[in-house]
Amino acid sequence: MRNVKIDSVDAIDRPVLAIGTDYPSGFLLPTHSHRRAQFLYGATGVMEVGSDDGAWVVPPQRGVWIPAGKPHRVRMLGVSTRSLYIEPRAVPRHGDQCEVLNVSPLLRQLLMEAVELPPAYDRQGRDGALVRLVLHELARAETLPLHVPLPRDTALAGLCVAFLRQPDVHVAPGVWAAQLNVSERTFNRRFSLETGMSFGKWRQRACVLVALARLAAGEPVTAVALDMGYDSPGAFSTMFHKTLGRPPSHFAMA
Repeated sequence: MRNVKIDSVDAIDRPVLAIGTDYPSGFLLPTHSHRRAQFLYGATGVMEVGSDDGAWVVPPQRGVWIPAGKPHRVRMLGVSTRSLYIEPRAVPRHGDQCEVLNVSPLLRQLLMEAVELPPAYDRQGRDGALVRLVLHELARAETLPLHVPLPRDTALAGLCVAFLRQPDVHVAPGVWAAQLNVSERTFNRRFSLETGMSFGKWRQRACVLVALARLAAGEPVTAVALDMGYDSPGAFSTMFHKTLGRPPSHFAMA
């Protein structure tokens, strides 16, 4: 199925429906949710996914797991997607948060094959076997550290969102503590409780996610590094490689 809306086929009695969709660069899917769980794979481009409790960046040839009923929004940056919509009773992953997943060569090929299936595919034959295998591969897919949690506290969340719009690797926790009229110790404790991460680790992860989207959009590594406050492109590259296991050039637009 290609460029078909899930609502038009959702009632079909199959555990998995696969749809391929092409999006113009910069296209925004506003906040919405699906009755089925969704695995959204970007064959090309970058996806920026947001919900009330976090932000995710999905590089090319990776995917994002979206639980059933989870409100989310997606900005597409030159993306051609392959989506699996999975009945809640058949989901291979559990939990109530989105996850960016690594896509193995086998899973990638299965996704490409799945969108060629007819909506009412034969569950007992080859098509049904393909669907069962893709669910097995989804269950074992590795989660990638491409998520920054957002706190539920309104004032703290506002500071986090503002940082994602203009990251600064040198911003100190004392600066945010002063804006919230609390001590730095109280701020650090509250931040860790709200996000599950230290402020320093959250700041670094947020910089990586924003940089990833900018690099994929074609911005030079040097410009991204200096704009975020790094002393040199080398320092930025070291931090980036330590976080993602690959240098910035791996994700830069060719």
